[in-house]
Formats: sequence, structure tokens, C-alpha cells
Amino acid sequence: MKDISNDEYVSAEIVKDKEGRQYHINLAPGELSDYIILVGDPQRSKKVAQHFDKILLHRENREFISYTGLVDGIKMSVLSTGIGADNIEIVVVEVSQIVENPTFIRVGSSGGLQEFTELGDLVISTGSVRLENTSNFFVVEGYPAIANFEVILALIDSAEELSYRYHVGLTATASGFYGAQGREVPGFHLRFPNLPEELRKMNVLNYEMETSALFILSQLRGFRAGAVCAIYANRPKNKFISKTEKAKAEERAIKTGILAIKKLYQMDKKKQERKKKYWSPSLSV
Repeated sequence: MKDISNDEYVSAEIVKDKEGRQYHINLAPGELSDYIILVGDPQRSKKVAQHFDKILLHRENREFISYTGLVDGIKMSVLSTGIGADNIEIVVVEVSQIVENPTFIRVGSSGGLQEFTELGDLVISTGSVRLENTSNFFVVEGYPAIANFEVILALIDSAEELSYRYHVGLTATASGFYGAQGREVPGFHLRFPNLPEELRKMNVLNYEMETSALFILSQLRGFRAGAVCAIYANRPKNKFISKTEKAKAEERAIKTGILAIKKLYQMDKKKQERKKKYWSPSLSV
């Protein structure tokens, strides 16, 4: 077996080769845009890339599939993370080693916790209830997982422009799909069977598995992050979306995320022109 200890890898903490290529995402400096869409499903990354006018790079390793391309002259990337907060940790940490100041928009799927979160609706997250434990290895339990206000505004404006039905509010991020989300499965005891109802009473809009870790890790480094998720299930009504409507809802989330990046790019140009650190409505005048 080849000895790689002094050849291919230069760090045991952040595993990368001498080009800076990251171990899991298989990407090196310069291969990602500053504007990055994160998707859980690897197949969704391909669907996002279909909206690119030109693809500049395509890379795959395990569940981490990435494309970098151009949309209306704006360079953006999409990178799949796979399922769960632990995978988000891998992606955000490794991206941070090769992109100085990334902006992340998670485009995902979720289950609605309120009766009014209908199948196919979008939820734009302002923050997330931390029910996963990956983020606990970085911050104390009371540390808030909140989205960046510029990303929230860009997502809202995009959903409005596209005339999509959407909601804005809190998300809950679970560490699993079954027990962690209070789903009753024969043969498995649930410790917290009433958790979905408790979250509903706290006005939480939707349930998913990645957002809070994304927000926490981004906050720690000063990165912008936001999330828009399509509703595939309505938990109070015990309804699940059809295959046809699922594809349509996914497409709406993708288009909202891409348009939001275009808007963030324009916001950043305005900030640069006016020498401002933060965007405000007055900069659009």
C-alpha cells in the first residue's frame, strides 16, 4: 500500500492534499463560487445545474456532487451535502478552507408542522430550533441558529417575484427522520411522541434535518446563510405530496434559491459602490 503520509496529505486536522483539495467534497481553491446553493439530495444538484447557462466545473465524490457555472453572467455553485447535520458540518468546514467568504443558501425539503403549511408551499427560515447535536460540539446549547437577514430578504423578494406561495418563520432541525421527528414506527419506542405537536404550539413552521447546523457554523465564521425548503408533508393533516407535485415544489424551491443569489449579487454590488458593510432598502434607490 502506498504511503501517503508525506505525499498527498499535509494536515491531519483538515484533511487535504497539497493543492488544498478537500478530502470529502473533492474540491480545491478556485473551484467554487462565493455564492453556493446547498442541497441534500445529490440528484437535486444536477437539477440546479440544469438552470446554469454554462457549466464551468463538475465534480463528484460520495454524496458530494458539485457544479460551478454561470447564470446571467453571475458565477454560482451548487453542492450536495447528503442527509443530516453531520454532513453539513463536513461541507461547511471544508468549503471554508477553499472559499474566503461564502454565502450559502440551502434549497431543501421539509415537513410542515402547521395546518396552513400546505403541500408544495415554500418555507423561508428566519432561524432554526436546534434538535440536532452536531452544533453542540461548537457552541453552547443556548446559542441561537439564525439566518442572515440579507439572505432572508433575497429569498422573500424572489418568492414574491416568482409568485410562489411561501411562509417565513422558524424551522426545527432534527437529528433523524423517524424517532427524532416523532414518527411512530411499529416495534420502536418513542421517547418524545408529542414533539411535533409541541413544536406546532411554539409556532414552528417546518421540520427538516440540516438548517440549524448550517446557520450555527456560518455564524461562527461570519458567513451569510439562509434556507428555503419545499413542504413535502403536512404533519397535522397526515398528508404526503404526490410524485408530480413533489417535482413541481422542488423546482419552485430551486428557482427561488437561484434568483435569490442573483439578488444577493446585486445587493453586494450596491454595498461595494456605496462602501457599506450591510445592505439596506435605501441602497436600492
